Amino acid sequence: MRSSVGPRHARRPAPTLLRGIYLPRSMDAGAFAMTTYGIPLLVLATTNSASLTGLAFALEWVPRLGAFAVAGAMVDRHGTTRVLRTACMLRAAVAVVAALALPQLETGLATTVAVMLLAASTGVLTEFSYIAAETAGGIASRQAGERAHRVQSVLLGIDQFGTLAGPAVAGLLLERAGAAGMLVTIAVFSLLACALAPRQYTTDHTKLPEPALAGLRTGWSTLRSLPPLGWLVCGLTLSNLAVGLLQAAAPVIVVKEFGHSSADVGLIWSVAAIASLLTVTLCRRAIDRYGLWPVGALSATVAASACLAVSLTHTYTAYLVLIAVLMAGEGGMTVVLRTLRSHLIPASVFGATLSMTILLLLLPFPLAGVLVASVPPALLGHVITACAVLQALGLLTAFSRLRTLPVLRARLA
Repeated sequence: MRSSVGPRHARRPAPTLLRGIYLPRSMDAGAFAMTTYGIPLLVLATTNSASLTGLAFALEWVPRLGAFAVAGAMVDRHGTTRVLRTACMLRAAVAVVAALALPQLETGLATTVAVMLLAASTGVLTEFSYIAAETAGGIASRQAGERAHRVQSVLLGIDQFGTLAGPAVAGLLLERAGAAGMLVTIAVFSLLACALAPRQYTTDHTKLPEPALAGLRTGWSTLRSLPPLGWLVCGLTLSNLAVGLLQAAAPVIVVKEFGHSSADVGLIWSVAAIASLLTVTLCRRAIDRYGLWPVGALSATVAASACLAVSLTHTYTAYLVLIAVLMAGEGGMTVVLRTLRSHLIPASVFGATLSMTILLLLLPFPLAGVLVASVPPALLGHVITACAVLQALGLLTAFSRLRTLPVLRARLA
């Protein structure tokens, strides 16, 4: 099939990438990170309830999982520009309405319902904008030809910087400017992403998008046919349950137990993002020298050990350091996953299998929110310990299986 891209769009110049891809992606990444980490903080500050904070975390992630399959089909049918602009505009509108409404509501049921609806709606809209922005980045990478890896490197850096700065900014704004200040900032980033939304140059009108459920079935069948990738995804899914639990419980632990501020909660995840970014850089070189399995096994050991230690700590500083170490280990395993995924998944079903792996890896996050909502704060430490043990067993099983699978050695030799 011939491409619909003309010669003058084969390689987009740097100014076009900056204006058409990098800037809108940066604005959406900022809104994404502030929404993901800031809304649970807002719920805790508004309701003063650990259970509702956990429930809000779940309400952020459950609609995201539901939107994940639909968002891809919508982007295929309507294009990245329309989906990104619509999602960002609606997210800005929701944030502004919430900023205006929350001060007028009396504390109680009305406020609780408002912040819960805010968590659910922003979760859905953020997933749509992310899929659209990711697709636009993929189009730009293909158009860049031999420079595709440079485009992806910039996009990865943008996402990492958003994760680094977003939680800290959200916590600081919530502490200094209140809920309205944080929500208005999210709206501003969303409107900027909407205004700068990239124009989609490629659209294949001769191919109808595959139904979402059919794509997921294809991805599941492919994943089952690739034992190395299946075992790794299984281990990382169990690991994400522990990570998700720590994310959902962080506002409760830091604010309620340690007596620190919302800004300090954001600082934890910003420091963790720095540790993860550094680890990703180091692991790429380490894999070239030592191989995939040793680096993955070491990263898994570091992550599991740090998670086990988190449940035993009683100070903010130790908690911050251990979360950073945990996320550093997670960063190393992410590099292993991406490398293994790129080697093993056939190109013809790569998109469907990628969607399935991401969906499986995200499933533990709403479950983590439900756990925080249903467990008394005094017992959270025991739940974290149990999930840390489950994480360690899952990673041990996964990497033990990977070491004995000849397919892994043959494909990555």
